[in-house]
Amino acid sequence: MSPNYAVQDPSGTAEGRSVYEAGMGDWQFEVPTTGSKRLPPDARYMEGLASQGYGFEVAVADLVDNSIDAGARDVVVHFLRDGGRLVTLLVVDDGVGMDDDTLDVAMTVGGRRSYDRNALGMFGTGLKSASLSHAESVTVVTKTRRSRPIGRRWRMEQARTDFLCDIVEPTFAQTLLDRYADRPITWQGTVVRWDGVKDFPSNGDAGQTDRYLIRVINNLGLHLGLYFHRFLARDDFNITIAAEDVTTGTVYMDFGVEPMDPFAYPSTGKAGYPRRYAAVLPTGDAVTLNAHVWPPKSSLPEFRGHGTVLDRQGFYFYRNDRLVQAGGWNRLRQPEQHLSLARVAVDIPSGLADVFRLTVKKAGVEVSPSFTAAVESAKDGDGSTFTEYLAVADAVYRDARKRAGVERKPVIAPGKGFDPSVRRVIDEELPFLDGEEPISIRWQKLDPDVFFELDRVEHVVYLNQHYRTALSSGRHGGLNDLPMVKSLVYLLLHKVFESEVRGSREKDNLRLWQHILVAAAKSELGRYEA
Repeated sequence: MSPNYAVQDPSGTAEGRSVYEAGMGDWQFEVPTTGSKRLPPDARYMEGLASQGYGFEVAVADLVDNSIDAGARDVVVHFLRDGGRLVTLLVVDDGVGMDDDTLDVAMTVGGRRSYDRNALGMFGTGLKSASLSHAESVTVVTKTRRSRPIGRRWRMEQARTDFLCDIVEPTFAQTLLDRYADRPITWQGTVVRWDGVKDFPSNGDAGQTDRYLIRVINNLGLHLGLYFHRFLARDDFNITIAAEDVTTGTVYMDFGVEPMDPFAYPSTGKAGYPRRYAAVLPTGDAVTLNAHVWPPKSSLPEFRGHGTVLDRQGFYFYRNDRLVQAGGWNRLRQPEQHLSLARVAVDIPSGLADVFRLTVKKAGVEVSPSFTAAVESAKDGDGSTFTEYLAVADAVYRDARKRAGVERKPVIAPGKGFDPSVRRVIDEELPFLDGEEPISIRWQKLDPDVFFELDRVEHVVYLNQHYRTALSSGRHGGLNDLPMVKSLVYLLLHKVFESEVRGSREKDNLRLWQHILVAAAKSELGRYEA
């Protein structure tokens, strides 16, 4: 029977006849066509390609994928600065290099090439989309053992209008390759160069550039160490991150990326683990779930080095030994603090593209409902279920808290304005109230006799902008500045947002804290102005 969809006027009364009537014919499962028409992409497609939300670390990792596919043993991520100004980022490798035809394919959007079964590349877009999402131009210079140095360049300004790719002058290509003749390029290799990097500080302030490099290089090292940890654990593969001042030729940062294995605990959190569970798909294919229980209260960077406890639990998907998702339950269940010790390694089998779909950025995996169902019924060789494993991980976490003699009450989580490292520690130390908007901290102009104001509805603490410079000793402040001050304010005030009624004791406490903090802030201001 056909559904009876009626047309409604604004008053809600039905008008006209049903849009489905008896006798209209059977549903057609195939759409008839009369031919085909070629519709090539507009040149603005390049702009869309470069707007896929690549994070900086994810984009650089995509270039490292290409180096690994080229057989590289050494990869160097090289930041170049000119005094106080960052000018260029390069990724250099000693892989097999490319000849003219191969380079043209590599620089073509979606260029056709036959990927090896173990290759990390997939779609033919990573080099272009990753690079142009962060730089105004990307230059690739390369040579094989038997071919001359060659190069191509995409400029975003030109790519978005006419799809014309520049041919790099051969002498320049040779010069750029010669710059890395001792490390890492010997006979062959490739240099990928980003110019006009959008995130680089633009004001030429040396101090700001130093702070940027320290933060970005640290984050990049952690990211590459995690996602390529299986490669970095080998004796024949290295990633180096370096920074050089091109004016003086001084290399002042130069270190190797260490593997950060998310399963590298010294001893298991529960005897008998890890265990291997078989998730059997409707096709009969079995996916192995290697389920681990981390020891509680671990301070190792492999446990704490990325994200919050909610981010780090769950599935770690690998494709050809490259980590493509670090944590998350993929709709199997919601993350919760009591499962912070549960991590499951999954090596994606080849030939299951309909079950596991990777994003172009290789920063996540979409799974089919059949995989989720298979996980729910997965068992190990002894008949133990995956559901029982989750219960064990939960129990280990809870038992550790009980043995410590601590049962902390849930609090409202910290939100915007707090340094991520502070949020991670609070997340690990305190349970959070469900359904509550996090507490944010912002700076705002207030009366000099007020240090803070509270917006209890929006869960915001406003700090007095008047004292910001003095408290930071004149340093430039960003969104997450003054982590010590903000952490103490959070510890002092978070309970205020958790209570619905303001009693006389709470009001008196707020007056007391206000007076003391104003006195301390004025003292800091006097020292700073002196």
